Amino acid sequence: MKAVLCRSFGGPETLVVEDVPEPRPGPGEARVRVRLAALNFFDTLIIENKYQLKPPLPFSPGAEFCGTVEALGPGTDGVRVGERVVGSIGHGACRELVTAEVKRLTPVPDGVSDEQAAGLTITYGTSLHALKDRAKLEPGETLAVLGAAGGVGLAAVEIGRLMGARVIACASADDKLAVARQHGADLTLNYAAESLRDGLRRLTDGRGVDVLYDPVGGDLAEPGLRSMAWKGRYLVIGFAAGEIPKLPLNLVLLKGCDVQGVFWGSFVDREPAAHAANMAWLLAHVADGGLSARVDAVFPLADTPAALGVLARREAKGKVLVRP
Repeated sequence: MKAVLCRSFGGPETLVVEDVPEPRPGPGEARVRVRLAALNFFDTLIIENKYQLKPPLPFSPGAEFCGTVEALGPGTDGVRVGERVVGSIGHGACRELVTAEVKRLTPVPDGVSDEQAAGLTITYGTSLHALKDRAKLEPGETLAVLGAAGGVGLAAVEIGRLMGARVIACASADDKLAVARQHGADLTLNYAAESLRDGLRRLTDGRGVDVLYDPVGGDLAEPGLRSMAWKGRYLVIGFAAGEIPKLPLNLVLLKGCDVQGVFWGSFVDREPAAHAANMAWLLAHVADGGLSARVDAVFPLADTPAALGVLARREAKGKVLVRP
């Protein structure tokens, strides 16, 4: 079978496509033929050895996928051969066949396309976990989303709207904000044209935001924290800007707000039943049209380096997929 491989750490151009042996599922595992694999920003970091997950060489990038179950390991139940599923495996999805623990797979209902399903698990799963389980977002609250046109950002905009929040989409370009507006944002803020703190103060009449969703970090973190309302919740999602910020804790004290870490991968392992319930909620809302699971582009498997380049340059407006 064909697989995209990282044989030495470096940029997307260092990846190669090779033939590798077909995997065999072990106990509690399924073998899945990949219809589409989805890429995330962290894939650009993993291949350069700059991410907390450090798989041994060689490995395939790609953490999530949609595919069809081909075989089951001994003593395995929960999915059926021939069933269409989505799943996440940390890395290794950019190949024709993968094995995965059944507990990390979710059946895909009719009415959800392969393209919608492939990129749903991590981005929408992260955003739902952040807003529902961590921030406990309530209807009528104000939610500000940084990086609002990226994968997790756009998911947070859509989920926030479904949960009844007033959503402020924040991004660095007007075309990105237009996409966020199409997907349910009530207000938008271009933080390349206006400072984040001033813009959020203006859009909330000086009150601040109840929940701030931050997958960017870097120089946006402190002004974001300064923009919190009393008893607000600042959600630490990731650091797409590349810099892990150091926050002045006096602001947490003065605003009576919380800084909450969102480690979705650990949540899946520690609370599988809650993860399964979240996935069922997400797939149901994609099926009924409440969530778009927007796809920015689909690349052939051999063009995985070009697909990763779109993410590295922060050009994506939705999910970037590769098709074996």
